[in-house]
Amino acid sequence: MITRCVMSYTIDFRRKVISVRKAEGLTIRETAKQFRIGKASLVRWLKRPEPKNSTPRKRKLDKNALAKEQYPDAYQKERAERFGVCKKTIWQSLKKLGLTYKKNSIPSKNQRKRQAGTSAKKTTV
Repeated sequence: MITRCVMSYTIDFRRKVISVRKAEGLTIRETAKQFRIGKASLVRWLKRPEPKNSTPRKRKLDKNALAKEQYPDAYQKERAERFGVCKKTIWQSLKKLGLTYKKNSIPSKNQRKRQAGTSAKKTTV
């Protein structure tokens, strides 16, 4: 997982850059070069000098509810329909929670038939 380090310039610095641009009559390119900042950043600052307030992202899936789900043997597709999200969201959440599929120690009916069929072939030789 790659984490991004988001750094932000101070409001004082942003205002200084904008005031120097106005006072000296510099273009956006010249100002950006002088202060060693990106042109896109300067354009954004001209529109809005203060940085946006960031809020935590709202999640669609409640991981606690997924962990305590009453149908632990359900397919991911069924869980996705129940929680109103896509299958990939369920898969990623289960992976983060460290939950795995239930491993049956008792073979299914089809597996028992296959095992019986293969053992019968081996004994007839």
